[in-house]
Parts: sequence; C-alpha cells; structure tokens
Amino acid sequence: MAEETKACPEEETEKKTGPEEKAENPKTEEKEDKKKKREKAEKVPKADYDRLQAEFESHKQQYLRVLAEYDNFRKRSQNEKNGVYNNAISDAVNAILPVDLPVPQITLPIGISFYTFQLLSYMVDVYRQEVPAQPKFRRLLLYVSLFHQCIAGPIVRYKDVSEQILCRHVDSEDMRNGINRFVSGLAKKVLLANVCGSIASRTILSGAAADQAANLPTLENASALTLWLGCFAYALQIYLDFSAYSDMAIGMGLMVGFRYKENFNYPYLANSITDFWRRWHMSLSSFFRDYVYIPLGGNRKGKPRQALNLLIVWFLTGMWHGAGWNFILWGLYYFVFLALEKFLIPGLQRLPAFFAHLYTLVVVFFGWVLFYFTDFTQGIVVLKGLFGLNGNPLINLEGRTMVLNYVFFLAVAVLACTPLPRMLYHKITSSTNGAAIALGTVLEYALPVAGLVFSISYLVGDSYNPFLYLQF
Repeated sequence: MAEETKACPEEETEKKTGPEEKAENPKTEEKEDKKKKREKAEKVPKADYDRLQAEFESHKQQYLRVLAEYDNFRKRSQNEKNGVYNNAISDAVNAILPVDLPVPQITLPIGISFYTFQLLSYMVDVYRQEVPAQPKFRRLLLYVSLFHQCIAGPIVRYKDVSEQILCRHVDSEDMRNGINRFVSGLAKKVLLANVCGSIASRTILSGAAADQAANLPTLENASALTLWLGCFAYALQIYLDFSAYSDMAIGMGLMVGFRYKENFNYPYLANSITDFWRRWHMSLSSFFRDYVYIPLGGNRKGKPRQALNLLIVWFLTGMWHGAGWNFILWGLYYFVFLALEKFLIPGLQRLPAFFAHLYTLVVVFFGWVLFYFTDFTQGIVVLKGLFGLNGNPLINLEGRTMVLNYVFFLAVAVLACTPLPRMLYHKITSSTNGAAIALGTVLEYALPVAGLVFSISYLVGDSYNPFLYLQF
C-alpha cells in the first residue's frame, strides 16, 4: 500500500514537470515544429508537383508552337517574297524555251523596300540638284539606317532630314510630344490592331497557299456573318497596325530631334478612291508620284499616256506591297477605279457625301479581301461566302456569338480610325475652364502612363503579336 502511495506522487511529478521541461526548451519545440512543417510540405506537394509539371509542359508546348508558327510564317513570307518574282521570270522563260530554270531561294533583309526607296530618292534628288550630296559616308549611313522608320515607314526623303542630320534640337516639349505620340501608337498597335488581327485570323484564317487544304473546309462552311466580321476586322487591323507604326516612328523621331512627315490622314473618311490614296500611306503615294508618275509624263501628254502612266504606277505599287500575284492584282484593282474616276465616270467624285463615302468604303473593303488572300482559291471562296454562295448559312450561332462578344471593342476600333479621340483630347487639354484644365492635366500625364502599362501587360500576357510589314 505504501508502495502504491509512493508511486502516485512520482507519476504526478512526471506529469507536472513534463510541460515545464518543454517550456524550458523553446529551441527543441521550434525544431519539432519545423520538422512537422517540413514533413507536411513533403507529403502535400506530390500532387501539386505533378500539376505544376503538367502546367509547365503545357506552357512549354504552347511556347514552342508559337515559335514554330512564327518561323513558318517568316519562311512562308520569305519564300513568297523570293519565289513569286523569280517564279514569274522562271515560268515565262521555261514556257518559251525548252529549259527548266531553278528558282533561287534568297533570304532578303527586313526593311529592304524602305531603305531601297530612301537611297533611290537620295540619288535622284542629288542628280536633279535638289539637294547637295552628303560628303560624309557616316551621315549618309545615319540617314539610311534611321531605326525609327527603317522597317515600317514612313518613307523619309533625304532632303526632308538633311539639315536635321547636321543639327538637331530637342526640348522638353518635343520630348513630351514624342513620348505621347509613341505611346499612342504602341497602344493602337497592341490593344487594338492585334485584337483585330486575332479576330481575322480566327474567322478567315491565314489566307496562305500553304494552308489551303486545311483552310478550305472551314472557309466553305463558315457563315456569311463570320466572314464579314473577319474581313471587317482585317480592314481595321491593317489601318490601325500601319498607322500605329508611323505614330511610333514619328514619336521616336521627335525624341531625338527628327521631324518626320505624317503618313496617314484618316483614309477611311475619304469620299473617293483618289481621296483615299491622298490619305493612305502618303509617303509611298508621293514617292511614286514624284519619282515614277511625273517623270513618265504625268498628265501632260494626253489621256492615253496618262492612263498608261497610271497603269505602270499601280502595277509597281502592287509589286512593292508584296511578292504575290494577289498584290499585283490589288494594285491593278485600284488602277481600274482610279481610271474610272478620272476618265470614264468622273461623276463618281461628285456624288453626295454619304453615297461617295459608302462607295469608297465598299471598294476599299473588297480591295482588302484581295490583299489578304495570297491564295486565290481561298479568296474566291470567301468572296462567295460573304453572300452565302457556298451553300453556307448567312448567320449561325458561332458568328452571332463572336459579333456580340466583340461589338463594343469593334466600336472603339472604328472610333480610333477617326479624328474624334484626338479632337476630344485637344479640346480638353486646351480648355480654359477650371475643371477642364484639371482634367486635361491629369489626362496629359496619366494617359501615356496608362497606355504604356496596359500595352506592356498585354504583350507579356499574349503571344499573338503579328508584324504585317514583314512581307513588304
């Protein structure tokens, strides 16, 4: 009995002293907690590890697929650029003579059409004594290699920047305006043009001959509404994309003291095809006018010679835009309507404003369809499908859903093709009203920052970033 009463206090002492000992050894307790956490972490992540590994592999495959698609597009563009002109010559020679000429595959440097035109303008202007020759090669090299517009325009003539090459001045106002212009172009390209391009590529696909077998079944069965949406999106993309690059080039030029001429003047507001080409890619139009059309005689040698001069100019314009027969046909397509306006139906330019604008938009719209499809078979299928002539439905659930999903975005994109946003911005920033001054100050500094942040975020989060000028 005594032994039992003696044992009880010992047990009590053990129970009593146990927690105290633990309290007296916090390091031991901390180690045990860490050990438990580590064991718990080692047990849980096996499933998470597999999930993360699967996600990594998925992203890796997506990245490799995007790289492969870009590489195929680049090769296809280069092959088309190299092959079409060479094929035209080779086919003609092979048809006349009993030979089989091979087609050389020559990789052309990016931007070759722009700096070739710039060097041509320099040589011609020097020859005409309109501008003195540049004695220092490094300065001529600077002119040719101006990175702002070297690969996407505008085409800059030497006489327009010869004095700026020797001496430039940049102040805070130029820097501010340059940054604003660059960011507005970047936002236009990334936030608007890229999304329009994504819509077009999903609805009317690539348009390339290499993809004909894969694309035809989809295009033949697509609803008319879907095809109209895709062609309309491409018409918006091509303006927003090209004008955005010009905006960025003009902005970067301002930041370092170069003042480039404007390249686009809201061409979708034109009231005739003649007016459209006074507003679209103005540096290219003026180049062909001053270096091809006028030297050939212009309109000084009678209407037949003027028509021939126009035909040559628009044939060359089509060739400049791309190495495909569709581009040459596109140039001749515009020659037909310009000839109609100048010679056969001059009343087209005197239509009431609404009908003149509608006529211009219709001609330009179908011109872009011709421009887009390097494969004529797919182009014809789409042209027929726009009017339901493929046996395709006029409207289906997919087309209706896409229109509803993008209707507000497309409205914003259309608005960006007009001077309204710029007019509204200038009206607010130049107002003398107290509230308007405060709002204008906020917009003046907040809009460029917001545009830059959103553009970078979109570029980081989306792999679709086409460069349309790669083929020119």
